[in-house]
Amino acid sequence: MQPRFIDHIVLTTSNVKRAERFYSSFLGKPLSQDKYSVCYKIGETKLFIALPYHPRKSDKFNANRIGLEHLAFGVRTLAELKQFDKKLTNANIKHSEIKIDKYGKKPYIWLDDPDGIRLEFYIRPK
Repeated sequence: MQPRFIDHIVLTTSNVKRAERFYSSFLGKPLSQDKYSVCYKIGETKLFIALPYHPRKSDKFNANRIGLEHLAFGVRTLAELKQFDKKLTNANIKHSEIKIDKYGKKPYIWLDDPDGIRLEFYIRPK
């Protein structure tokens, strides 16, 4: 027996309002939000960006430590990837533009959220 899907993912942030402005610029309107978190629906998965339960002022994201290395949003076509490239550019979000993955040989875009969490848009055709 194995899980059938990923129900939700929670990323922590130092500032919910800032995270909401950033993520809404390419994910659209949140499914829900309050002063502690914001939630988006991506396919069947919910993505929560929330304040940590026990924050420390010195906390910073580090992809080189145990835990999350990056989060990749999937798209099906190069045309979709180009649309995200344009959205990010129009929102003045620094990003890699479209590159080719040296391992999978597929186009992708990478960027960092305001807390330094690495994000990616990656093509996975059906």
